[in-house]
Amino acid sequence: MDFNEEDTDVLVIGAGIAGLTAAAELQRRGRRVLLLDKGRGVGGRLASRRIDGATFDHGAQFITTRDPRFGAVLERGREWGAVEEWGYGVGGAEGRRWRGKPSMSGLAKYLACGLDVHLEVSVVALGCVENRWRAETSSGRTFTAGAVVLTPPVPQGLAILDAGGTVVAREVRARLAAIEYERCLAVMAVLDGPSGLGLSGGFRPEEGPVGWIADNQLKGVSVEPAVTVHGSHEFSLKHWDGDWLESGRVLLDAAAPWIGAGVKTFQVHGWRYSKPLEISEEWGVVLRAEPMLVMAGDAFGGSGVEGAALSGWRAAEKILWGSGG
Repeated sequence: MDFNEEDTDVLVIGAGIAGLTAAAELQRRGRRVLLLDKGRGVGGRLASRRIDGATFDHGAQFITTRDPRFGAVLERGREWGAVEEWGYGVGGAEGRRWRGKPSMSGLAKYLACGLDVHLEVSVVALGCVENRWRAETSSGRTFTAGAVVLTPPVPQGLAILDAGGTVVAREVRARLAAIEYERCLAVMAVLDGPSGLGLSGGFRPEEGPVGWIADNQLKGVSVEPAVTVHGSHEFSLKHWDGDWLESGRVLLDAAAPWIGAGVKTFQVHGWRYSKPLEISEEWGVVLRAEPMLVMAGDAFGGSGVEGAALSGWRAAEKILWGSGG
């Protein structure tokens, strides 16, 4: 027996919202599930960070819901203390808006409860050996399973398949390869006093290099005054290969009229796959029927966090149907 190899019924790669909802549903239906993620925490772009006593949501900023099933998850999450409604733009065509509590990662941690999650495990190749999937990791550990749900950003997922010699049908491959993502340079700035954003704590400029500004203190995330400034896709793409600190200064200068306070210190994080430029109408895609391999995530099934959750649930259903329920 190879002690570096672990076997399960279903392997879920990626512990973002799609991976978490897929894994939870599969486990609820009696499957042994392992959930792997290369990050230090669950949630993907539901991410938070601390700098000098300040706390930041620096990825996804809020959650909208229109689907009753996902809405029920958020209501249960509210009871658990993982989410709460956020007054920024509540209502309207986009539906109710929520934020994670105490930060955006709170929802992901709630969804991960009871799941077998392996963090800081980077899958580098996925191939089929003797009718079972075999995932190789950068550390040398391997995981085998009778079915796989693949939820990283599509380009990363395709790279994992390529490295494992897994062939994807030409038409499907072309459709997936055409999916593009916005990039986002996210500035996290600790302030020397309250911002001037107003009670809602969020603002989306109509033009310019700044795509979004949020006051983490007003939002209830940070005790200390702190803002998150997202660069627009155009700005972030143009400056991606440059000096991120310099780009951060440019964004802070552009945001200064709204920030209204001095910056004590700041850091910049780059989201290569911030969000899909276009969302596929499909829930996801079945890449192999036997043994079952499905791809899901926020590029499918609808926009935002809710779309990723719905995609994950549908992926789990495909696995269950394919294995007889």
